[in-house]
Amino acid sequence: MKAVVCEAYGPPSSLRVLDMPSPQPGPRQVLVQVRVAGVNFPDTLIIQGKYQFKPTPPFSPGGELAGVVLAVGSEVKGLAVGDKVVALTIYGAYAQEVVVDASNVVPLPADLDDAALELAGSFTMTYGTSLHALKDRAQAQAGETLLVLGAAGGVGLAAVELGKLMGLRVIAAASSPEKLRVASAHGADAVIDYSQENLRERIKALTDGKGVDIVYDPVGGDYTEQALRSLNWRGRHLIVGFAAGAIPQIPMNLPLLKGAAILGVFWGDFLKREPKLNAENMRLLFGWFAQGKIKPLISMRFPLTQAAQALEALLARKVTGKAVILPQLLTSA
Repeated sequence: MKAVVCEAYGPPSSLRVLDMPSPQPGPRQVLVQVRVAGVNFPDTLIIQGKYQFKPTPPFSPGGELAGVVLAVGSEVKGLAVGDKVVALTIYGAYAQEVVVDASNVVPLPADLDDAALELAGSFTMTYGTSLHALKDRAQAQAGETLLVLGAAGGVGLAAVELGKLMGLRVIAAASSPEKLRVASAHGADAVIDYSQENLRERIKALTDGKGVDIVYDPVGGDYTEQALRSLNWRGRHLIVGFAAGAIPQIPMNLPLLKGAAILGVFWGDFLKREPKLNAENMRLLFGWFAQGKIKPLISMRFPLTQAAQALEALLARKVTGKAVILPQLLTSA
């Protein structure tokens, strides 16, 4: 089988596609043929050795996938060869086959078509992160106002959709009119182009000077402090990531004066520390997905041989919604 391999920590251009032996599942593992692998910001960090988890090279990046079970370990219950599944891997999904712990595999309906399977394999990480942020960390309540920075990216667009589904008023902020049109199409009530508009002044205008109750911040950089200053009394600022590159240095008098909370969102560790709550969240998300209440957007598709280009597009902030890699496809269609 073929796999994208990180042989030493470095940029996406250092990745290679190599022929590798098919892995064999252990007693509590399953072997999955990967049909689609989601492209996520942590993938860009893990290949550079900058993520919280640092696998020893060589390894394949890729934290989420959908595919078909090829083999099951001797102690695995509830999964069988031929089952369609989604799985979380942290790394390893940019390959035609991957071994996954059975506890990280969720079966899908047998009649799911290829288009739905592709969507299922692209939304677990982004929607899982955003639901955990809004539901568990911010404890968002219907009627509150949510500001989403980076609102057309993977986690940002998920936050827009979930915020609306949870009864929030959603203000989407992004860096271009095109990205804001995507956010509006997915439910945003108001938009801010922070490449052209003053973020704080627009928030004041859109909230009658009150500010927002929740900030969803996967961007970092200069926007974090501006958004924090725009919180309402007892507001919550969710720190999700730093797509802008710079980790902001926050003046700690700001949360003091606003009675506000700064809340970290580390979904990867949440999976390990609170598996029952995460399982509850996953049931909720897949229920909404089956009912058509959330509609993930895939804007770019790449063959396995162009995994580096997929990650570069993400780093250049050219992706709206999600990009995916199709491991069974080796060249562009």
